[in-house]
Amino acid sequence: MVTTVTSTERVKQVKVGLGGTPPGNNGPKRNGSGGNGKGKDDAPQRFSPKPYRVMLWIVVAAIFMMFAALVASYIMLSSGKTWPAVEMPRVFWLSTALIIVSSLTLEVARRSLKRGGGGYRGWLWLTLLLGIGFLASQLLAWRQLVAQGANLASNNHSSFFYLLTGAHALHLIIGILALSYLQLGKKFRQVGAAVEMKRQAATGAVSLYWHFLDGLWVFLFLLLFLWK
Repeated sequence: MVTTVTSTERVKQVKVGLGGTPPGNNGPKRNGSGGNGKGKDDAPQRFSPKPYRVMLWIVVAAIFMMFAALVASYIMLSSGKTWPAVEMPRVFWLSTALIIVSSLTLEVARRSLKRGGGGYRGWLWLTLLLGIGFLASQLLAWRQLVAQGANLASNNHSSFFYLLTGAHALHLIIGILALSYLQLGKKFRQVGAAVEMKRQAATGAVSLYWHFLDGLWVFLFLLLFLWK
């Protein structure tokens, strides 16, 4: 019996002989996983929020120690003779209310993100506006201090007014920048499970930092108001 070989079959045989891909073979597996379609790039990424928390607690501890030293100095110097009382600016009441409300709105944003993200960005925008309003009210408070003749170098009491409130405002600006990064940062505007986990971890860290500054301001407000 004579077997007829077609021209197509001859071309295939020539390709096999030259190292080509045999018929029925789909080529080498590029993902290195034995052809199961799950390579190294598809492996689930492991993410831990621990670095965010550790870094945040280090920052909070450093800020706490700095303000503890300032408050201790304030209390010690207040017993001296050169400590004329400075009238508390009324706008401090407004700034206190603003930062307390901002802490509440940020907590609502964090919890909404944890539940699925509904309303997260809206509450975050509101927190940013309240934070900026707090800084604006602090500027008005400093203007009221200047109006009553209490400058930075007038006396120890007025100096500590500017020092304590200014140091707190500086750290709040850092918090506002962190909130802005959560809202506008390219890294957190992407979609994906890994990005969502990082967004939640970063939001939790920024929230803790913001709540700490909130509690710190309430303490400073009471100190400046009551300890004269």
